[in-house]
Amino acid sequence: MGVVSPRRQTFLAKEGEIKREWHIVDATGIPLGRLAVEVANVLMGKHRPTYTPHVDTGDNVVVTNASRVRMTGRKAEQRLKQRYTRYPGGLKTETYGQVRDKNPGLLITDAVRRMMPKNRLSRLMLKKLHIVTGAEHPFAQHNPATLEVPLP
Repeated sequence: MGVVSPRRQTFLAKEGEIKREWHIVDATGIPLGRLAVEVANVLMGKHRPTYTPHVDTGDNVVVTNASRVRMTGRKAEQRLKQRYTRYPGGLKTETYGQVRDKNPGLLITDAVRRMMPKNRLSRLMLKKLHIVTGAEHPFAQHNPATLEVPLP
């Protein structure tokens, strides 16, 4: 038969062994979808070789200049964000441009949330996302590393 090789074990991360890092992204001029993909991957931990689907292996992400995020084409005028007030006839719609002007953090949070897995673990991962409208942020004591978002 031959020599039997030792079994290979799949690595599974454990909650106590994870060292969380901090990353910072400047959203100025970056398309919303590209920004959301990169941020979601870091929040989930897919940028690491120790990624484990059932464990939160991700890092903290700070997004600065959220009000300067870019939308390609005419998405700012044509794409709609809808919500319902739970009253009869309570459907409220706003364009993405109006949402960006009023509350840019909501726009980025929604885009990132939709790219995360749809389970309880994603709600814990999303708590590590910190969005700041301007350039100044209160997370300097963590020494965040710059996260590069590739542009086309």
